[in-house]
Amino acid sequence: MGRRSILVATGWVATAAVATLIGLGAIRLVGESITGTPGGVRSEAEIERALASPEPVPTGTTGTASAGPGTASAAPSASSGVRRGFATDGGTAVAECGAGGVRLVSWAPAQGYRVRDVDRGPDDDVEVTFEGSAREYELKVRCIGSEPVAVADD
Repeated sequence: MGRRSILVATGWVATAAVATLIGLGAIRLVGESITGTPGGVRSEAEIERALASPEPVPTGTTGTASAGPGTASAAPSASSGVRRGFATDGGTAVAECGAGGVRLVSWAPAQGYRVRDVDRGPDDDVEVTFEGSAREYELKVRCIGSEPVAVADD
């Protein structure tokens, strides 16, 4: 190999390294809109804490609350009671106690799971079943007093 071939290879490697560094710098400047989730990624503990805290009830407004996939939209009403989040390895759900009994407000399967069955209520008890390739989780909720509580399946 001649001196000229070595210089050409070294120049090509240096150019590739500079181009890579410029590309990485541009991605860093653009930020999460390309490389990540808006608002960052939440830990499992943060999600459980957010689901466990009751959502504020809007005052003096009417209309429907926005809902995501796998949720039921409902207009805020005087019968809305205490909301509580529940988490299993198969997924999460939020339930609420009201005049008609307990109802599921929302539910979402964990990665690798799907919702097999949902009884959203309102009723004496509600349940959602999350099914994965190796395991199934059933979450059953009842109202005790005015608070939703997870109970063992009968």
